[in-house]
Amino acid sequence: MSRFSLDRRALLGGLGAALALPAAGRAQGAWPQGRTPKLVVPFTPGGATDILGRLVADKVGQTLGATFVVENRAGAGGNIGVEAVARSEPNGDTLLIVSVGLVANPALYAKVNYDPLTDFAPITMIALVPNLLVVSPTLKVKDTAELIAYGKANPGKLTYASSGVGTSIHLAGELFQKLTGIKMVHVPYRGSAQAMQDLIGGRVDLMFDNITAALPQVRAGTVRGFGVTTAQRAPTASEFAPINDLVPGFDVSSWFALFAPAKTPQAIIDRMQAETKAAIADPVVRGKMDQLAAQPVGNTPAELAAFVRAEQTKWVGLIREVGIKAE
Repeated sequence: MSRFSLDRRALLGGLGAALALPAAGRAQGAWPQGRTPKLVVPFTPGGATDILGRLVADKVGQTLGATFVVENRAGAGGNIGVEAVARSEPNGDTLLIVSVGLVANPALYAKVNYDPLTDFAPITMIALVPNLLVVSPTLKVKDTAELIAYGKANPGKLTYASSGVGTSIHLAGELFQKLTGIKMVHVPYRGSAQAMQDLIGGRVDLMFDNITAALPQVRAGTVRGFGVTTAQRAPTASEFAPINDLVPGFDVSSWFALFAPAKTPQAIIDRMQAETKAAIADPVVRGKMDQLAAQPVGNTPAELAAFVRAEQTKWVGLIREVGIKAE
């Protein structure tokens, strides 16, 4: 069993307590008048980061009595948006929803103007989301086993899309190649929505997309789903077998977490954590997250900080071993 599997179980193990926070404990008044909170999404609209960010921001904004401005600042594998938040005033008005790129990008890029461990204040993990191996309807293979066999027989012929260098979608493809021994051509995009459109059109062969964004396309019949990237089946998408069944050791989840700039007052961090936990406990929000196969977490800032350190160790090791570099 991988360390990541244990980390994921530990996160989900605390979910019950996280979602049990009483509403009375959160009653602290509206957001200061005249100030507008902003959530930065460092990718283009339509991907999993954007979908989950908007879902949570809408509910938290209702509770705060303020409308969150969701700002998509895509580019450089998420670095543009992440760096903008790192430079923001630490007053709670600017927050960041981000995934694995936070810890992977410093190893991928020659120069990154932030430190994932010192320039941000962890708030809470919103959700863990499996990735889903999806293939173009034009690719003449019927399942993961046939895909691997085709890849071995045709090295370098398969193309796999991602939402950018160093994203979980990209790293899942790199891990898949390492563990199966096949060679594919990576085609990075500025967001998963653009990649999905080219997958549907047959311009790329496959993608390990976040299940949040991929599942509606699979169920609509525009692409085909072969398997989840987690070691266990996703509870709300149990029709997809784990790729790990054929490729031992293949266990990847996307995670989506909320951060503030470093030195944000602890009272603001605690309030945002409480409001976010309450938001993902809301039945309407939970129902939407279930439809997206997103597993809500809502952990503490300290737990999120420990998780980020473990993720940095895991993915930086793979990046250096494989020799991945962002251009």
